[in-house]
Amino acid sequence: MFCYCRLLTAPLRSTSTALTNKRSYSSEDREYLHKSIVPTMHYQKSLPRLPVPKLEDTIKRYLAAQRPLLDDDQFSTTEKLARDFENGVGKQMHEELVAQDKQNKHTSYISAPWFDMYLSARDSVVLNFNPFMSFNPDPKTEYNNQLVRATNMVASAVRFMKTLRAGLLEPEVFHLNPAKSDTDSFKKLIRWVPSSLSWYGAFLVNAYPLDMSQYFRLFNATRIPKQGKDELFTDPKGRHLLVMRGGNMYVFDVMDRDGNLVKPAEIQAHLKHILSDPTPAAAHPLGLLTSENRDTWARLREKLLATGNGEVLGLVDSALFCLCLDDESMNDHIHISHNMLHGDGTNRWYDKSFSIIMAKCGNAAINFEHSWGDGVAVLRFQNEVFKDSTENPLVNPGSQPAAVDSASAVRRLQFNLDAELENGVIKAKENFHTAVSKLTIDAMQFMKGGKEQLKKKKLSPDAIAQLAFQMGFLRQYGQTVATYESCSTAAFRHGRTETIRPATIHTQRCAQAFVQQPGKHSVEQLIGMLSECSKYHGQLTKEAAMAQGFDRHLFAMKYLANSKGQALHSLYQDPAYAAINHNILSTSTLTSPAVNLGGFAPVVPDGFGVGYGVHDEWIGCNVSSYPERNVHEFLQCVHKSLEDIFSVLEGKPLS
Repeated sequence: MFCYCRLLTAPLRSTSTALTNKRSYSSEDREYLHKSIVPTMHYQKSLPRLPVPKLEDTIKRYLAAQRPLLDDDQFSTTEKLARDFENGVGKQMHEELVAQDKQNKHTSYISAPWFDMYLSARDSVVLNFNPFMSFNPDPKTEYNNQLVRATNMVASAVRFMKTLRAGLLEPEVFHLNPAKSDTDSFKKLIRWVPSSLSWYGAFLVNAYPLDMSQYFRLFNATRIPKQGKDELFTDPKGRHLLVMRGGNMYVFDVMDRDGNLVKPAEIQAHLKHILSDPTPAAAHPLGLLTSENRDTWARLREKLLATGNGEVLGLVDSALFCLCLDDESMNDHIHISHNMLHGDGTNRWYDKSFSIIMAKCGNAAINFEHSWGDGVAVLRFQNEVFKDSTENPLVNPGSQPAAVDSASAVRRLQFNLDAELENGVIKAKENFHTAVSKLTIDAMQFMKGGKEQLKKKKLSPDAIAQLAFQMGFLRQYGQTVATYESCSTAAFRHGRTETIRPATIHTQRCAQAFVQQPGKHSVEQLIGMLSECSKYHGQLTKEAAMAQGFDRHLFAMKYLANSKGQALHSLYQDPAYAAINHNILSTSTLTSPAVNLGGFAPVVPDGFGVGYGVHDEWIGCNVSSYPERNVHEFLQCVHKSLEDIFSVLEGKPLS
């Protein structure tokens, strides 16, 4: 299951003071991005708890989402099963879930099951879970040099980590009225309100603090493969960075013993040393093992430990994060997507909480392991690192690396590999190439309109993008299918995500009118249908953000029944339940000044992975598929759908 989530957060507003390049390296300000008036975790204790929806609401929403996917006979069967569940065993399962939730007030009802779902999955994390988000280029083109940009991003990442751990990072807050709440005067007031009440103070001025409990797993963290179920490992004592180049692995300290950032010129010298290291590419690159089936990787990791590699594996696991220096330059968006989503498997450690990938041409991206957290924490990190590294770079194209002994400061990690481990790497490489060779990625830019035009027509930009996917799929395949759009529930303590179900009776009716009956309806009628789709999608989005969807509730009850060894009700055995969870259209949106594009693989073999962004004047999609679907044709159909929608909005009838 993939979700880097629809992020209902306001654009990043940092109160940090811009550093100048002339500032002395010994200045204390070099250590932090900014110094928030309000402590980072000030709101965490008073965040509202994730509500368990009412059972009758969940069943009503479930049936509404099923209606466009089923014929009358199928829907009748599904409705009977759902009503039987609601009035029978479902009532008891819901009560048990509520009782369990009341006993665990420190967390949310979805947190443990969601971790378990991710960590118990045995599929490779590559394509199945890890997404990527690529950085925009540095506006100053000369700063896009691989060495310069890598140095600045590493320095900014360490400064972010230090700011976070010192409690000086601005809390993540969704401001509905920033003129009141995103001000120094309000912050100076709210910082004196006790943590147990602070959320209510923010709420009074229409500000919604977001859960930040995932942030501590950004750094020094790795997913460890274990038989049956993986573990998350974190060791905040690590001061070193893991760097990969040519499948070889290197470490060096980016903080000194006092926890201060190493001089940027020294970081630059160490990275230059790695980039010029004549060591041949690794014959058996161990990173490939992290792309394996999790049980296979767990067995091989045990073998690595048994053959005396415990100390070096410990350095990999406890590193602040991973920096992948690629020797390849990127040609275009599609090349970037393939490289940042999966690459060739040799120069990655996919289990690290996140990796910054830096191509030879300076194109950069984050690839992150998904079990520990959702897109909210990673996007905040990416926004801050982009802002800091571009506005306050600590080295420039003319900077000279420090004259230090990088040969002794940088350690190339060496592993003892026996024949079984070498064969394991060879087999992992074969499996990796078999998997990624099936993936096709294509991109589309619709340049005839975007957010501004849609808002003028009082239409939700996200609703229209989702409608275009429904129309596109109907035009290509003649069907309405299960569609998933993730939505963050970070407004609640330990919230994760909820599902928006964009395929509705409204989108189905509208798509059929546009695609299958183009001459039948007047422009006014078509605009009325667009408006209906927009309103209903807006309602679904608000419900999901307030944890009032149906997917997580049904999932949590099923998880609870399984954990108690109870037989599952027929609702869960219904082919319609399996079908709505077989998400052929898996979609996720984000727009940010830092992000160029994001992407992920389909979550089912016959699906599409749709990353998209609705910008002020244009709409972009980055879509993946396996051989069962034609992604190029799908994007042509989506483009045609957007052309039709915008033509109708201009008052032109469908041709």
